[in-house]
Amino acid sequence: MPNIDNLKKYKHIHMIGIGGTSMSGIAEILHNWGFHVTGSDWADSETVQTLIKRGIKVTIGHNIEDVQKADVIVYSAAIKPDDPEMVEAKKLHITTIERADFLGDLTRCFKDTICISGTHGKTTTTSMISLCFVEALADPSIQVGAYLKQLDGNYRVGNSEHFIIEACEYVESFLKFSPKAEIILNIDNDHLDYFKTFDNIKNAFIKYVKLLPDDGILVINGDDKNCLELAQYTNADIITYSLSNPDTNFYATNIEFNDDGFAKFDVYMNHEFFDTFQLSIPGKHNVSNALACIAICTKYKIDKKLIKSALLRFTGAHRRFEYKGKINDIASVYDDYGHHPTEIVATAKSLMNKKYHQSWVIFQPHTYSRTKNLLDDFANALMNFDNVIVLDIYAARETNTYNISSKDLVEKLHSLGKNALYIPDFTECVNYVKSHIQKNDIVLTLGAGTVTNIGSMLVERLKR
Repeated sequence: MPNIDNLKKYKHIHMIGIGGTSMSGIAEILHNWGFHVTGSDWADSETVQTLIKRGIKVTIGHNIEDVQKADVIVYSAAIKPDDPEMVEAKKLHITTIERADFLGDLTRCFKDTICISGTHGKTTTTSMISLCFVEALADPSIQVGAYLKQLDGNYRVGNSEHFIIEACEYVESFLKFSPKAEIILNIDNDHLDYFKTFDNIKNAFIKYVKLLPDDGILVINGDDKNCLELAQYTNADIITYSLSNPDTNFYATNIEFNDDGFAKFDVYMNHEFFDTFQLSIPGKHNVSNALACIAICTKYKIDKKLIKSALLRFTGAHRRFEYKGKINDIASVYDDYGHHPTEIVATAKSLMNKKYHQSWVIFQPHTYSRTKNLLDDFANALMNFDNVIVLDIYAARETNTYNISSKDLVEKLHSLGKNALYIPDFTECVNYVKSHIQKNDIVLTLGAGTVTNIGSMLVERLKR
């Protein structure tokens, strides 16, 4: 059982923004440990309804009374200082803790926190590792960044010392954690609104690796030179994996794809044949993610038969190349969270391993800063699709001080010879696709914002 003594001073914990993916998972873990948890969120959602069903009181809007009764306020990064509940907490001198700091406190309740980080692939790899540990009856606690059907949620409360979590580099929040093991999948140019330069991103990962104890474990991608450079900053046990270098500890070769784009591949451990694995999710990048999973699970002495069966049963996390249905038995619709050029290229390659007539992408750029900084890379990435439709930029946390719009991306695509379309209205976009798709086409909605709603619009509209 995790040691929760350092949290026992908080009898009543109130959470502002409780409906967020990470916040809701924290709320459920605390609730299961016997803490009195209340929360508020600006909007109702499926997540909020799940919390209520499980006995956690959630207010849509503000609840000053719950703040007044609380011993501590945990708030998500999106909450502003002038939020009425935050103002009340400050007035009453109630301790306020930002989500990442509080999650750091949670990691210190466990002797064995396993952190999965990297610019891309965190949710998928965390899901894979989680299912392997569950299959091995290791009884882990888990927090993953998306709904996972095998967990019926985005978290699991276990009674062992294992805590498996995603560790995000944005605003260096992963530096708040106390990991025993780290898996670093890749280091890429992202979140430049915060980091400003790629060197700052690399330095954040160096600081992160230095958090490992000497008896810790560091699993790194041998195909990413920035990952390999991290080994010098720790005395932890280093494990490497690769799709191209047989001299790493875990190496995948003889990769074949079936008609669905799912891979079958041989794994060698330290130059000796280990086993053959099969996936039920598409893409070569997921072979790499699976190798990271195989590496850490083998280190934890999980039987390879269990790793094989867990990986085969894993059909993907929510919004990771997720199948949404068919449009009138003509075209298949998928939805993906990819919002960085590297992710778009990986998704496009996954698509190319499938059998289809033509590909369609409906892309919603995510944040003005990322669109401005990576405009050329986005255009080049989208060239991999036959038909491209671009929606308006999803602002997320930003205002448009960057003088950028989706029209700039469409113009860039035109200059590269791609006949891309700018269609900001969702209904108009759905109608256009509906009237132009052909048999056996694949339609992909892509982005981290509201573009996800278009997939169900396409599938539902056309069933009527």
